[in-house]
Amino acid sequence: MTIRHLKIFIEVVDSGKMSTAANKLFISQPTVSQAIRELEEHYGFLLFERLNKRLYITEKGKRLLSYARNVVKQFDDMEEMMLKENYMEKIRIGATITVGNCILGEVIKNFKIMNPHVEIYSYVGNTRDIEEKLLNSKLDIGIVEGRVKSPDLISIPEVEDFLVLVCSMDHPFAKKKSVMIEDLENRKFAMREQGSGTRELFERYMLDKGIPIKIAFEGNSSTAIKKTVTDNNFLAVVSIRLVEEEIKSGKLYPIINTDSEWDRYFSVVYHKNKVVTDEMASLIEVVKNYKHVDILEGINVGKLI
Repeated sequence: MTIRHLKIFIEVVDSGKMSTAANKLFISQPTVSQAIRELEEHYGFLLFERLNKRLYITEKGKRLLSYARNVVKQFDDMEEMMLKENYMEKIRIGATITVGNCILGEVIKNFKIMNPHVEIYSYVGNTRDIEEKLLNSKLDIGIVEGRVKSPDLISIPEVEDFLVLVCSMDHPFAKKKSVMIEDLENRKFAMREQGSGTRELFERYMLDKGIPIKIAFEGNSSTAIKKTVTDNNFLAVVSIRLVEEEIKSGKLYPIINTDSEWDRYFSVVYHKNKVVTDEMASLIEVVKNYKHVDILEGINVGKLI
């Protein structure tokens, strides 16, 4: 078994067909078939089920894939480090949209001060996007506000956060000290897109309470959601960190959940088979500096009861 075998195996998985993998790798299809057969013989189990001329990766194949992506990435990094002049260490950081809007810029700035020699690539998407890229070795580490689903990812809670219900100062709720949970029914909401950790937490909460959500606006832009709330008198449930400026300037009225069911963490996430590099360890230490949140201290707030 060689790195070449693993690269062919990964390409077959990504392409879905041996013929397509062969074309992408500029080798013949029999060569691809032989490499897969040799891998199966080496490990003693099938990597793919072959049904109706289509390939379906087996559970053991998925297990191998989880390791193979990381092994190939580490090999490629080693080759680049040894062969390239003026090589720079790299880190690929993923962040969810909420994290990207709240702390990612400062995290990267402080990381660069501590690690001026490291080349940084950052990507912002929703929790589902970040999870997929971590599993496919397209990112080294992620900072997410949602719950990751894959057992192949390690998730470490590091930064305190909580959701808050916000409305414009012209909304009827802005005149109330307390809002009943039942009052949310039939109210128009501006919501994040499917795959968002923020949306998942709020939807789960409302489902448990038996209250449907009336979605009037849906998008992946926090700025657009806040503008929709102020312009159209919609409601939104977002991270407290996203609306700090608007709350303190009196543009939005915050309503907190008194039962703490909207409390959560931003978590550092990486693949369980990933070697934690010095750069990753340094980033984790930087993230820890944002652990506590006290934005609402001295602010007039409503309560959801």
